[in-house]
Amino acid sequence: MGQFFDELETRSAETRAAEIALRLPQQVALAQGLSGYGSRLEGVDASAITTAEALASLPVLRKSDLGAAQKKAPPFGGLTAVNAAGFAHIFQSPGPIYEPGNMSHDWWRAGRFLAAAGIGSGDIVQNCFSYHLTPAGMMFENGARAVGAAVLPAGVGQTELQAQAAHDIGCTAYVGTPDYLKLILDKAEEMGLKLKFSKAAVGGGALFPSLRQEYKDRGIMCLQSYGTADLGTIAYETPAMEGMIVDEGVIVEIVRPGTGDPVAPGEVGEVVVTTLNPDYPLIRFATGDMSAVMEGQSPCGRTNMRIKGWMGRADQTTKIKGMFVRPEQVAAFVAKHSEIFKARVVAKRQGEMDAMTVMVEAEGGDAAAYAKSVSEVLKLKGEIEIVGRGSLPNDGKVIEDLRSYD
Repeated sequence: MGQFFDELETRSAETRAAEIALRLPQQVALAQGLSGYGSRLEGVDASAITTAEALASLPVLRKSDLGAAQKKAPPFGGLTAVNAAGFAHIFQSPGPIYEPGNMSHDWWRAGRFLAAAGIGSGDIVQNCFSYHLTPAGMMFENGARAVGAAVLPAGVGQTELQAQAAHDIGCTAYVGTPDYLKLILDKAEEMGLKLKFSKAAVGGGALFPSLRQEYKDRGIMCLQSYGTADLGTIAYETPAMEGMIVDEGVIVEIVRPGTGDPVAPGEVGEVVVTTLNPDYPLIRFATGDMSAVMEGQSPCGRTNMRIKGWMGRADQTTKIKGMFVRPEQVAAFVAKHSEIFKARVVAKRQGEMDAMTVMVEAEGGDAAAYAKSVSEVLKLKGEIEIVGRGSLPNDGKVIEDLRSYD
């Protein structure tokens, strides 16, 4: 179901395990030689790390570790096997965290997902992921090239121009965040333009069932993938739509949040990923995302492990409109205004779109000034609701997600 990208997707469990047993020790040994890992892997016998079970004996690498390492040794913290000038691209994500990128064949492994979504030679992909600083735009451009599709590098915004371009060029596939496609479709309808989209490959936010159904009703098959700026694609849906298939270029573990201890099969835990990319060998990188392993094999014919997809965050970090909002960003916003006692970011849905309200506990205050600070610090626009002192619950939450994922 869907196109197969390569023969790796359908290989036997024994063949896959043999390949991992060969490549994983090489990756651990490579990481041991990088200054950014310091003493983390000291004394480890890399040749003994041949399975996901063996990986569990190694320490977890967290985003905070990445940030600390990059401050000591910019831009990549001594965690890459290639120096900065040896990469094709250098990206910046909120934090700031810097990520490398290369143009070699499907470097971020987005091609396998696009193939599963039926995208390939003969398609024109309207790529509405951002090309500015963050890597998503280039990730999917690279993947589209790997499957032989042409690309309109549309980025984000200017919806009227996007609708016009989709019509004039005859774009057949959409790539971007789940809800932005609806804006383009609605704008085209308003302009009296007929579009040719029949496939959509989305990520960077939750694909709600009602939105997927709306796209289906409009003749568009919409599938989603799960990945990060650091790791690239981790897992992806196929037309079988039974969980997500783990990509062949990573090893996924599900661990108890805050630890590196694997949970029982089927139990919800934090997603920890080891990448087999020799340019950037992240070993046991904790994503902060929650998921669970699904037993059995996908009816689509792909044989790798399946996970249930994104099931929330291990911490309060929340993705809104495709951007992560972190507790430390909320703290930075509060620190900018001495009259604010505390604040809470509330994520919700308005129709089929993400919306954000920032509840500010203060005696009076300037809502316009707060809105400006929110935009600067959180990199997102949101409504401001000023409430009196003591109004917000004393539950430790600074980010609350009211969106339903059922």
